[in-house]
Amino acid sequence: MKPKQLLLSQLNLPLETLARLTVGGVLIWSGLTKIGHPLEFARAILNYRLFPESLALLGAIVLPWLELLIGLGLITRIFRQGASFLAVCLFGGFIVIITITIFRGINTECGCFGSLSRQVGLPLLIGDIFLWITSLYLFLLYQKKSGLASH
Repeated sequence: MKPKQLLLSQLNLPLETLARLTVGGVLIWSGLTKIGHPLEFARAILNYRLFPESLALLGAIVLPWLELLIGLGLITRIFRQGASFLAVCLFGGFIVIITITIFRGINTECGCFGSLSRQVGLPLLIGDIFLWITSLYLFLLYQKKSGLASH
């Protein structure tokens, strides 16, 4: 292995660990704060004015469990490639929803962390972009590792 490749591979482990713990921790925390309060979360979803009531209620029941499972998958490294892919999709969706809400001028809380939620705005969008990039880093890293393992 070349010195540059060796250095990069040594840097990847701490970066991967930090990325996994960050994204996984945020998703676990987010899921746990909403699991026991589906009606409250459904109201938060409805405040975006993008989804019908039936879809908001379904999302309020399913999304917290999905966040929890993805977060656990990242933290424990079980199904890490699938978990990182789903995290990329999830944060990508959040970015689209937040951007639409900002451009429509809707003033609402995000509903991200139950009663601890913040207002939808640029700081929230930047945070989700950071989490999306971090999730994408993990996904690409795991793609590369699985590609190397199969060759």
